[in-house]
Amino acid sequence: MAVDIKQRKADHLDLCATDEVAFRKQTNLLECVRLMHQSLPEMHMDEIDSSVELLGKKLSAPIVIAGMTGGHERAAEVNRAFATIANQRGYAFGLGSQRAMQKRPDTAWTFQVREWAPDVLLLGNVGIVQARDMSTDVIRGMLKEVGADALCVHLNPAMELVQPGGDRDFRGGLETFRRLVGELDVPIIAKETGNGLSPQAIRSLHQAGVRHVDVGGAGGTSWVGVETLRAEGDAKRLGDRLWDWGVPTAASVHYAARRKMVSIATGGMKTGLDVARAVALGASAGGFARAAFQEWVASGKEGAEQFFTRAEQEIRGVMLLCGASSIAELQSAPRLIRGELRDWMELDAA
Repeated sequence: MAVDIKQRKADHLDLCATDEVAFRKQTNLLECVRLMHQSLPEMHMDEIDSSVELLGKKLSAPIVIAGMTGGHERAAEVNRAFATIANQRGYAFGLGSQRAMQKRPDTAWTFQVREWAPDVLLLGNVGIVQARDMSTDVIRGMLKEVGADALCVHLNPAMELVQPGGDRDFRGGLETFRRLVGELDVPIIAKETGNGLSPQAIRSLHQAGVRHVDVGGAGGTSWVGVETLRAEGDAKRLGDRLWDWGVPTAASVHYAARRKMVSIATGGMKTGLDVARAVALGASAGGFARAAFQEWVASGKEGAEQFFTRAEQEIRGVMLLCGASSIAELQSAPRLIRGELRDWMELDAA
């Protein structure tokens, strides 16, 4: 039975306000990255420059408020609150899947945040299956309607397998990327949604002309888990088996760096230390979603603001203790790779 997309978005908000949808055992493996402490950093804290250029815009810190929601009245409130924060603090902001705009045009207003965030780096969002079946002109119109600076094309086959009424035909994805890279005048970001990007996927994306990825690695919110909690019968049993499926965030960042792709590290990002470790692996920025959303649910805008203040303090603190006065220097800081992450990295050693 078809499920109304508006109700699905409401379900997602309710579930992501809890820890019930986290990966059960798999972490994002950023804990396997150890950075070298420098007892003589020879710099003043005020000299540290945490800014970074991403997609042609300067961010005050390597932070993206990653795409979460849209398509419901409650989603509009979330989008406006976080877009405002991103604009005020100089971050990038991602919209949730704009599929709802296509299926329910009356929900388009829930994605429109430019009034509250006129200067933010705004990332549009559409699924690869939907993009395949839409003309470039239609996609261009969706981006124009929200004023997006770039387009995230999200990849979510694992989630779709479990989702009631989910997609089953994933053919034509690479050709769709080639078309969009060639025909749209905004950057295209290949975005996983919690199951990470393999070396093979990144190589294929690079060959298709894609130069930007949001790794969406395993270890944070399990969107398979989200849909498992909404599913019944065989789909629910499949979701239980695949709850922890995927390539961890840290490994995906490494694979992207090996191909010199510009990457945003999402998937289990909870602290500024997580962002700093991801940057040291080669990411340009780290993306927060559920961790920030939970702070907003618990304590409103003030709680979310405090969350991001702490994250920035942690990033800058790590930079000082690594002797890195810039993000570029943090990316080349000495690091030690331990445990399971080292095993994942060896899969791409050739």
